[in-house]
Amino acid sequence: MMEKTIPARSMSRAWIGRYSLAWLGLWMAYLVPQQFAMPDQLARVDPAGRITDFGVINAVCGIVALFTLPLFGTLCDRTRSRFGRRRLWVAGGATLFAGGLVATGLQSDWTGIGLSWLACSIGFCMATVGFTALVADQVPEAQRGTVSSAMFGPQTVGVVLGLFCLTAIPGDLPRYLLLAAGVLVLAAPFVLKHRDTTTTRSDGGVGLREFVASVRDNPAFAWTFGTRVLMNLANALATSYQLYFITDVLRVAHPEQVLLLLTLVYLGWTLVSVYFCGVLSDRLGRRRAFVACGAIGQALGCAAVAIAPGTASALLATSLFGIGVGAFLAVDQAIITAVLPAAENRARDLGIMNIGLFGPQTLGPLLAGLVIDGLGGYQFLFALAGVTSLVSGVLIYRVSSVR
Repeated sequence: MMEKTIPARSMSRAWIGRYSLAWLGLWMAYLVPQQFAMPDQLARVDPAGRITDFGVINAVCGIVALFTLPLFGTLCDRTRSRFGRRRLWVAGGATLFAGGLVATGLQSDWTGIGLSWLACSIGFCMATVGFTALVADQVPEAQRGTVSSAMFGPQTVGVVLGLFCLTAIPGDLPRYLLLAAGVLVLAAPFVLKHRDTTTTRSDGGVGLREFVASVRDNPAFAWTFGTRVLMNLANALATSYQLYFITDVLRVAHPEQVLLLLTLVYLGWTLVSVYFCGVLSDRLGRRRAFVACGAIGQALGCAAVAIAPGTASALLATSLFGIGVGAFLAVDQAIITAVLPAAENRARDLGIMNIGLFGPQTLGPLLAGLVIDGLGGYQFLFALAGVTSLVSGVLIYRVSSVR
């Protein structure tokens, strides 16, 4: 195993602020279409097949991500340019993502929507590879909980901001144009100001053999990967069809307003949890307990809505879910960067690790759709999500190299 290099220079508040702002644009443009814009678009384009269409689109994107994330990571490690290597992938990915969003807004059938969203997904993967690798390159261990919060805290802010704007905008193209502009404008300050560090050239390969070797030769890496897969799968199962759950089960007069309310509640609790736990984790020097608490919080939220589905229980579930998700996200990136095998192949290994983030988010809707249509409906779906979350909280304690 190659020796890891640990960054020593603390990152400024301005750097963290620009990093967080760029993630705000990415999360808003990636998650809002999946929670609102795309389901709403598919419901008008193909009302009878909306659930299947949505699941298939996300499944295809997930399968593509399984290959592109480690491939992009390896290429990012090997990139040498005057513009920098991480920064080049961030800028290129953001540009492709924005173009894909515009194309998605122009589509009038579900296959066109799927192909355009695939371009968005590829661009998002490119940008993510660069963003996550530079944390391992430049952020010292004592700040990684804070930076993890800066990365994932904007996730909920982006969802609420995006939903607030898009629910007031009629028409698909104006919605996607706004999201595309958000990606480019919010990423620009970081791309323009950031300077990459110089590092040695990567000698790592890419493919199934390298994936298996990374998991086999590094138990901490493998258990962290498993924890991330299950935690994010639980999240995807519980949230993918939230709009349809509100429409079909709660049967409220204005489902988009209830979705916005639930998202605001989720935002509040997640922000409190993610920033509080991120700072506390850095001060205590502990990570695993926050993952376990996050898993329990998610599971309790799923249990509340599975046992007694209703508007009141949905509000309670959303609160518990937000607290749990925030606790996990506060330390997620810190744990991952602590178990990376070698500095020379950081982006490749993070590309593999990011499969545990984007794979469940894209394949989860397909599994959730199968559960809803054939295995027991929404209550069984929430029960499955809760159990999955609890298992992830157990797995994290197999990572003995992290406190």
